Amino acid sequence: MGKLKLEIPDDIVEAIKLPPAEKNKELLKELAVSLYQRGVLNFGKARALAGMDKWTFDILLGERHIKRHYTEEDLTEDIKYAKSSK
Repeated sequence: MGKLKLEIPDDIVEAIKLPPAEKNKELLKELAVSLYQRGVLNFGKARALAGMDKWTFDILLGERHIKRHYTEEDLTEDIKYAKSSK
């Protein structure tokens, strides 16, 4: 499976009021948050898309008042992580 390229028209890119160096990172973060909120991506994949660690992405969701979808898979991952960090 390959990468997905999104094409955003130049006038829209220019209208984004962010420094040029931050645009890509911020757009990926916004996409990740939106897809997570809609239930399209799970937490792990959304945080990876956003390029953030688990805790930073969790804080971002809290700041945006987005409820975390905590599944059995998430619990299994957390238990696995806790056991590996002993």
